[in-house]
Amino acid sequence: MKNLFNIHDNVVVMTGGTGVLGGSIAKYLAAQGARIAILGRRESAGTDLVNEIEEQGGVAQFYQTDVMDKVALEQCREDILTDFGRVDTLINAAGGNMAGATIAPNQTFFDIDTDQFQKVLNLNLMGTVLPTQVFLHAMVNEGKGCVVNFSSMAAFRPMTRVCGYAAAKAAINNFTAFMAHETAKKFGEHFRVNAIAPGFFITEQNRALLTNPDGSYTERGKDVIRQTPFGRMGVPEDLNGTIHYLISDASKFVTGTVAVVDGGFNIFTM
Repeated sequence: MKNLFNIHDNVVVMTGGTGVLGGSIAKYLAAQGARIAILGRRESAGTDLVNEIEEQGGVAQFYQTDVMDKVALEQCREDILTDFGRVDTLINAAGGNMAGATIAPNQTFFDIDTDQFQKVLNLNLMGTVLPTQVFLHAMVNEGKGCVVNFSSMAAFRPMTRVCGYAAAKAAINNFTAFMAHETAKKFGEHFRVNAIAPGFFITEQNRALLTNPDGSYTERGKDVIRQTPFGRMGVPEDLNGTIHYLISDASKFVTGTVAVVDGGFNIFTM
């Protein structure tokens, strides 16, 4: 009987692969036999990740690029096609936030830096749209493909402070649904577009917001735990199984959905 979860030899392009969550996913997928093309800006971090994957017997290469630069992305696509022969899957894990696009407890909406707000929208939304446009082109030529975008709890809940980031991630949910319909209708049933919405995970970007220097939770961190039925933050490995499912034939009739991995945060009720 066919193993629906078999992703051996699957060529996975991952933006944001040098981050905490992206790096964990890249290592896991490589261990399952996928071949990983890691895209990012930090060459040293990318090289270290590739070395770690190769030491464990996996196959990976790093491509230094900027998800906001379409020309650079197109060059990456050509390099990846030369190195790997095709693209099967795109995981859009690049994203982030900026201080000026948030509202601190002692601030109001009028204190938002609109330039940084725009940059956060661009990084998270256009930083997903552009790679999708570039790498989907290679998939269409192969007659099949899978895209997984990164959403967030902020796309579902009107959380305080993260105004720009939340707006961008809400747009990701809409873009995911739009592209699921667009690809299926224009290119056929062998194209799927879904998203994953992580709950609260400690990363380099949010560490200072959720934890104190001694590792204890800040007041915001405590609020997260209080509203998470599982009673803990996520760890990077918690995402691996859902990503595996979304890029494998186990989900071949699943498109346009946002898979929530949050320990119950989004369904918390008083």
